[in-house]
Formats: sequence, C-alpha cells, structure tokens
Amino acid sequence: MGHRRPVLARPLRGQGGRTLLVRARCLGRLFLRLARQCPRRPDAHRRRPRFRLMARNLHQETRDMRYAFSFILAIVASPTVAQECPDGQRLFEHDAGADCIPADPQRIVSLHDSVLTVSLLELGVMPVGSHGRLTDDGVPFIRSAKTLTGVDFDNSDIEFVGAFPVDLEAIAALSPDLILTTQWQEAPLDQLRQIAPTVQIDYSARGDWETYATVADLVGETDRIAAMETRYAAAIDQIRERIDTENVTISTIHAHDSSLFAYNPYGNIGRVLYDAGFRQPQAILDVPLNDWSEFSAETLPQFDGDFIITTFNGSTADTPEDVRGYFETLVPGSCDLLHACRTGQMFIIPREEASATTYDALLATAYAIQSIVAGRTFEPMPD
Repeated sequence: MGHRRPVLARPLRGQGGRTLLVRARCLGRLFLRLARQCPRRPDAHRRRPRFRLMARNLHQETRDMRYAFSFILAIVASPTVAQECPDGQRLFEHDAGADCIPADPQRIVSLHDSVLTVSLLELGVMPVGSHGRLTDDGVPFIRSAKTLTGVDFDNSDIEFVGAFPVDLEAIAALSPDLILTTQWQEAPLDQLRQIAPTVQIDYSARGDWETYATVADLVGETDRIAAMETRYAAAIDQIRERIDTENVTISTIHAHDSSLFAYNPYGNIGRVLYDAGFRQPQAILDVPLNDWSEFSAETLPQFDGDFIITTFNGSTADTPEDVRGYFETLVPGSCDLLHACRTGQMFIIPREEASATTYDALLATAYAIQSIVAGRTFEPMPD
C-alpha cells in the first residue's frame, strides 16, 4: 500500500478546532520529511567528533521543526483555509473578500437593475428587492426588465429599494438572506453586511458575461448557461455564414448632450462584434478592456466605419432623433463628416437590449446586427 498524501485544504465539517489540528499534523509530517531530505553541505563528508555531530543534528532538527511550525501557523491562520460556514451555507469568494452565503438563497436583494436584477429574472429567480431608476414623473422601474422579462416593480412583488445610493432601511425591512451589489453602488459594504451576507461583483473587472456566470453560480443555475450559449453560438454562426465579417468595420461611438464616449466592448453589441469577427475602429480597441473613455469632438472621424451602431436611452424618453441631435450639437455637420452617416449606414437601436446582461437581449442584438448588415448592399468606407 502506497503512503497517503496529506489533504491540506479539505474541510472536516462540524469539527472546528479538530480540523485545524489534523491539518497541522499533516503539514508537520510533510515538512519535516521534506526538511530531512534537503541536500547537505558539500563538506558534510568530513568526519566530526560524535558529540559535535549529535549536537549539530539536534540543532538542525530543531530549526527544521521551527520553520515547519511557522509555515503551519501561516497556513492554518489563513482565512481561506480556516474559515468554515454553518450548515446550509457555503463560502463564496468575490471581489470584496469571502463570505458565508446561503447555499440556496430565498430572499435576495439586488443592487443593480440591468446588471444583476435582470439576470436573476432570466435565470428564474425573483428577488425580494431591487435597485431601480426613476422616470421623470418619479415612478420607479427596473431598467430593461419589462421588455426582456415582462417583470417590473408595477407587476411583481419586487420592492424598490432606491437608486444610488440605495435605502439601507428599506433593504433591512425585507429581511434578505443575501445581498448582491456592484462596485458602483454607494451604499457602504460594511453596512450592507450588517443586514445580510453580501457579495460584491466588480462588473468592470469581470465584464458582462463573467458577471452573469457569477450570478448564476450564486443562485445554483449554472446549468442553464450551456443551453443559452448554444443558442447564441448558432446565431454567431449565422452571421459568419452570411457576412464577410473580417472585411466589415462597425463602430459603436456614442454621443450625449455634453460628450462623445465609447466602451470596449459596448454591451451586447460589442460582444457580437468580437465573437463574429467584425473589424472595429482602432480608437475603440484602444479603450481599456471592459472600460470606457470620453473623447473630444475633434476625434469623431477616428470612430467612423462602414457602419455605426449607437443607442438611444428610451428609459429617459430619448429618441433616435435626440441622439442625432447630440452628435450635431457636439460636431456641427457630423453626418456629412462621417461616411456611415452620410451613406445611411448609421443605426440607432434601443439601449435596453443593447446593454442589458441577458441572453435574450444578446440574441436580439445579434439578430439586429445581422439584419442591418446582411439585409442590404452597402457602400464600404474608402481606404
């Protein structure tokens, strides 16, 4: 029978201190064994008086044990090794540390609507409370939720808990067993943790779809992702079959009333462009990945392409014509300046579907891009 390797990080549930003791013993045996196998000094073959050799060996073993014990203490004291969760909970590592969370959460409060809440709804999970936005009339809504899932504050039991920042008292009143938040939320993490276990997801670092996968993991719905990815892959295959994507440049520059801005990538549009192999202006590729930048008006020609696909924010009552007006205000004569606009190849689509992190929105965007490009004979931008 071969000898067994010590298991360094397997938790022995419910045995608390005994778990640490078992780990310490295993580690002690391992490191003493390794220490004794270390090469000796080159002059070790020289004969020494026996009492000196015994003393040296005793000193060496003592030092080996001291090093091993120090290493054991460092590992045993590490929270990622030592922390255990009560029955019915699991340790979850996230972007603000590691917390014990419910293995099967039932009362989730979500603190970002289009990034977290809509993903939960698509995964079949109804939160008890959600961050939201306000219309000009002060009516709360979950951005993108009604068009993508049919659910909003006005037709469900989801409670509105505020915007930026959220209302901590409103959250506490819901007695949540799990709070999901992002790095954008201004509510202090330590105060949220006093209400319920809290997971922070850094959307900028993870991007749309790693964020979605994290949400699915939190609620035990990761199996659904494979089927949805298969549907999306089929839509990308259709685009590649019908469009010579490597020879089509699509830009995703945006304008508001005070600035030009671009994301890399821009939501669902950006993912489709990358996955289908479309070319993009270098000015967009130069924006740090999963980030955005503002640009001065004179840089607008750098964002031209065979096509420009930008968005309007219907949730704030913007229209496509408003967006054209933003471009014209920032850069008078912008449509004549841009090949895509001048040739009728600039398209303005709803931001809800273009930016929400759901597979239904992603597929809708893929079909929209296929229709825009494959459904016409277009005029390429001159070299």
